[in-house]
Amino acid sequence: MTAIESFTGDANPYGGGDPYADYRTADFPFTRYADLADRRLGAGVIAANDEFFAERENLLVPGRAEFDPEHFGHKGKIMDGWETRRRRGASAGHPWPTTGDHDWALVRLGAPGVIRGIVVDTAHFRGNYPQAVSVEATSVPGSPSPEELLGGDVKWTTIVPRTAVGGHAANGFEVTAEQRFTHLRINQHPDGGIARLRVYGEVVPDPGWLAVLGTFDVVALENGGRVEDASDLFYSPAANTIRPGRSRKMDDGWETRRRRDQGNDWIRYRLVAQSRIRAIEIDTAYLKGNSAGWASVSVKDGEDGAWREILPRTRLQPDTDHRFVLPEPAVGTHARIDIFPDGGISRLRLFGSLTEQGASGLAARHQELGG
Repeated sequence: MTAIESFTGDANPYGGGDPYADYRTADFPFTRYADLADRRLGAGVIAANDEFFAERENLLVPGRAEFDPEHFGHKGKIMDGWETRRRRGASAGHPWPTTGDHDWALVRLGAPGVIRGIVVDTAHFRGNYPQAVSVEATSVPGSPSPEELLGGDVKWTTIVPRTAVGGHAANGFEVTAEQRFTHLRINQHPDGGIARLRVYGEVVPDPGWLAVLGTFDVVALENGGRVEDASDLFYSPAANTIRPGRSRKMDDGWETRRRRDQGNDWIRYRLVAQSRIRAIEIDTAYLKGNSAGWASVSVKDGEDGAWREILPRTRLQPDTDHRFVLPEPAVGTHARIDIFPDGGISRLRLFGSLTEQGASGLAARHQELGG
């Protein structure tokens, strides 16, 4: 595992020009996983003890934080993040906050899962970022209220201990807890501002819910599917193809650079578990002059299984939702879509149900992870 670079201290005051010119970041290995705190999955910041300067909801906004040096309001500088007021001590004799003083926000993950890493991004918070952060996690079924989460009977696990962070930087933390979590509590010590929170990990769905559904999308991110690899990520991430809902704009799908050879582009997926696929949906929404020309879909059963084509190379139309019913169900644990020669698709849906082996394996993992 690559060592995670850390950042400490203030960034220089903003000097004009590109506000990201002196932004500090690193290539964190865990960012290959899905963001479990993605608003598009249904994540939300459900409570915070203070949000005087900037709203807690900004933490989960997609995309990087924006900065307008001229934007001020009645309470002060308008920041694109979550920012609390300055803490004070108890008296004139001791005007400083105590070591235990801190601000907090409660985050509901969009999809429960095992967390592999967290990025606490303090972009544009140069002299007003927290001195340190810590993160706790818990697993609570259903839709608990903030009051229920803060009750004394909820067990919280520290997944990021109190750690110094830097201003105007992407502060990354590897997480090693092999547990299924549903909610986070992010703490900033003693106060300050955080621009974005990203929580990378593997979705672990509720097997009971999937069993009731019967037929569902077995490659969908929210159901536990994930992208393992792709031939090209030049314009947009391959994981966009298994996000909830239809694409709303061109970069909400997967698009590759223009090929100048005789090859083709592809994405390889791991399904939620061994599944029996009955129908395929390939959507090219908002991809008009750059959609894939043709596509084929293959599956394999097990890591060492052989790939078997279940949808032969088929012509695709731009900005169109294509649906295919398979003549017979296809059993597999992995899937692959090949597009010819290049271009993009916005979504891939593989509708089916878990096999008996897949259902028992998913139930065992759910129980092992404390679900």
